[in-house]
Amino acid sequence: MTEKKVIRKKLILEGLLSLFIAITPILFYLYKYVTLDENGSTEILGITFTANGYEDAFYAFYYYSSKLIPLSLLIIWFTTCKHWWYHVILIPIGMYAYQFYVVINDDTSKIDENELKYLLVVCMIIVPIVYFIRLKLFDKHVHGIDLDAMDAEIEFYKEKERLNEDGKSDV
Repeated sequence: MTEKKVIRKKLILEGLLSLFIAITPILFYLYKYVTLDENGSTEILGITFTANGYEDAFYAFYYYSSKLIPLSLLIIWFTTCKHWWYHVILIPIGMYAYQFYVVINDDTSKIDENELKYLLVVCMIIVPIVYFIRLKLFDKHVHGIDLDAMDAEIEFYKEKERLNEDGKSDV
C-alpha cells in the first residue's frame, strides 16, 4: 500500500471520528425527538423499539443515550490516548458499560444501583497496573534508575563469576 493511501485512510478515519465527536451532543438529545405510537413504541429505519420495561420508548431512549454516548466517547479517548495513565480510563468505561448493560435489561427498577461492587473488580485490576507503570516511569525518569541496565550489569557480573569459577576448577 502506498504512503498516500495510508495517509488518505488515516485522514478519513480521523475525520469520521471527529465528526462523531462533534455530533454527540445531537445524538445525546435525540431522544427528545422520538415520536411514539399509541403503544409507547417507535419505529426507526424499519426497526421497532418498544418501551423495554420503561413507561414508554422515550424513557428507554433517554437511558440508552445517557449511557451509550459517554461510553463511546470514553472508548474513543482510551484508544487514542498516548499518556502512560490511559489504563485508568478503563474504570469509567467499565462503569458505563455495566450501567448500559443494566439499562438494556428488562428489570428497570435497578438502574444505577449496585454497580460499585462490579466496578471494584475492575479497579482492583487497573489500579495496580497503573501504579506499577507509574513506579517504573518514576524510577527511570526521576531517580535515574534504569532497571534494564541494572539487569544487564548483574548478568555481566554473574557471567564473570561463572568464568572465574570455571578457570579455578581447571587449575
